[in-house]
Amino acid sequence: MTKFKTWVSAARLRTLPLSIAGILVGTALARLEGHFSLSIFILALLTTLGLQVLSNFANDYGDGVKGTDNEDRIGPMRAIQSGIISHQEMKVGMILVSAFSLVMALLLIYTAFGSDKFLYSILFFLLGLASIAAAIKYTVGKSAYGYRGLGDVFVFIFFGLVGVLGSHFLYVHYFHFINLLPAVSIGLLSTAVLNLNNMRDQESDTKAQKNTLVVYMGAAKAKKYHYVLIILAFLGLVLFILHSKNYLLAVSLLGFIPLFIHLKTIAKNTSPVLLDPELKKVALSTFAIALLFLVLSLL
Repeated sequence: MTKFKTWVSAARLRTLPLSIAGILVGTALARLEGHFSLSIFILALLTTLGLQVLSNFANDYGDGVKGTDNEDRIGPMRAIQSGIISHQEMKVGMILVSAFSLVMALLLIYTAFGSDKFLYSILFFLLGLASIAAAIKYTVGKSAYGYRGLGDVFVFIFFGLVGVLGSHFLYVHYFHFINLLPAVSIGLLSTAVLNLNNMRDQESDTKAQKNTLVVYMGAAKAKKYHYVLIILAFLGLVLFILHSKNYLLAVSLLGFIPLFIHLKTIAKNTSPVLLDPELKKVALSTFAIALLFLVLSLL
């Protein structure tokens, strides 16, 4: 594999649709209230994509340095693990993507709030810095939260609450409590992707002392946890649709059909290797739900 292809592989393009699901839903919520800005939408997408690539690079670097990516790991070979990209090169990649994400975030903040709403600008600037720090600290450093079973919490917060409610606020400059329901749904579905990843990697993570929530609770409880994440996500969207009385949005629930089929697969699964293709199903189903939600909000 060439170095360019290795960098593309390290960016993990298959994770990018999931990363923007929160932006799509937050934009849909704003659109339902009569607000939309193409420039905010594009900048929010670019900022989020930058943060996701940063997280992927940092994950590759952190697991590579700690030796977690080894012959026991299931799934595609990582960039540092392959030896094609060095630790130092990945560090430079992380710095460049961090800079890109920060510039996009600053442009987004200025576009959304201008020079008038200074406190909002400061709040979102700090949120941007926190997002960059969270992307890096998942596996990097001695206090990496991904090694202490806290990955699920951070994914839920940043992919769900921050992604949906934050992007909605950029358009409208206010908060609606009811919007917590779709935000929680996207957060739970995103957490389900991480949980599935950790179920796949349970054996190698245990050997490498990467104490994910799955390592703590064990395979049987991780399956039950997985069911709860997806079912509660479904109920959250159903409750929002019933409250909004915009029943056209119910079409987006079709995206849960492959997820419920996926749950049957999880129930029968006994081999971690077979979980790898399920990751794409959950991630793309979440993206499809969010995209349908946005499209339906425009009708």
